[in-house]
Amino acid sequence: MKSVVNITRLGAAALAVAAFSISGHAFAADAVAAEKLARQEGCLRCHGIERGKDGPAYKEVAAKFRGKADAEARLLHHLSSGEKAKFPDGHEEEHKIPKTKDMDQIKNLVQWILSLT
Repeated sequence: MKSVVNITRLGAAALAVAAFSISGHAFAADAVAAEKLARQEGCLRCHGIERGKDGPAYKEVAAKFRGKADAEARLLHHLSSGEKAKFPDGHEEEHKIPKTKDMDQIKNLVQWILSLT
């Protein structure tokens, strides 16, 4: 019985560590809330999670920024500034800015995107 409890504690500790650091990025504290926000804000009209649409897939974005110290800051800037997004056909459009002004929600979204593998 004692070994089962120890194994359970080790498993819980490992999950806790994994939840805070995946591929060098902080894991989204609430992946469900992040995906809900992406749907509400219309992000998933242009971005797929697994496959690109008009914009790159979120997994491609995560791969592009993996290991870069400024990844979160760059994505936060991209989402909040309305800077130009470049499309595969060469045209550019201003990236839509989320309507929510809650930076914690936007940070959670960015962390979720960066956690995708």
